[in-house]
Amino acid sequence: MKNFSFIIFFFLITILMPNPIMSQNYRSAKEARGLETGAEAPMFHAKDMQGNDFSLQEALEQGPVVIIFYRGHWCPVCNKHLKTLQDSLGVIQQYNATLIAVSPEQVRLLGKTAEKTGAEFTLLHDKNYHIAEAFDVQFRPDSMQRVMYNTALGANLKEAHSDDSQQLPIPATFVIGKDGKIAWRHFDPDYRKRSSVKDIVESLKKL
Repeated sequence: MKNFSFIIFFFLITILMPNPIMSQNYRSAKEARGLETGAEAPMFHAKDMQGNDFSLQEALEQGPVVIIFYRGHWCPVCNKHLKTLQDSLGVIQQYNATLIAVSPEQVRLLGKTAEKTGAEFTLLHDKNYHIAEAFDVQFRPDSMQRVMYNTALGANLKEAHSDDSQQLPIPATFVIGKDGKIAWRHFDPDYRKRSSVKDIVESLKKL
């Protein structure tokens, strides 16, 4: 009888206790806030598409850094934005600035973005969303969005990222001064709204 009672008790605990995987709470795009101007930028390391290590701190020793968060090679709006930035790369570099673009896509997929956009600037893999989390831009699309991205756009998020949570970054832009502080940002949960080259350059002029 005692053994039976223990089995019932164990069964109830198993059913009632939340599963840490199933109960994981993910943020919506509207819940992400992004780091504010004046905040200290989180220092990070990440791999580029050649597998080389990129250090934000080392890059800042050379001049300001412009960080672009993008969703992936499958995103037409991202590709258009990155191509526009590539077309104006010389203007940005006139201010001794380094332009980098960060996505959760694995290193092996960064080349697809380079092919579609002609990007000659650094593309980085945000492993386990650590960079997006540090800049407070990570979120998880709702189920209908995930289906659309994975099927209609061929994102294959579970395979393309370093885990299967299918999170994405808000496509935000941060301009970081040599002092390590965020001098300017563009942050909008609406993925269609992106930073302009004009605004980026204006922010660099003030540094």
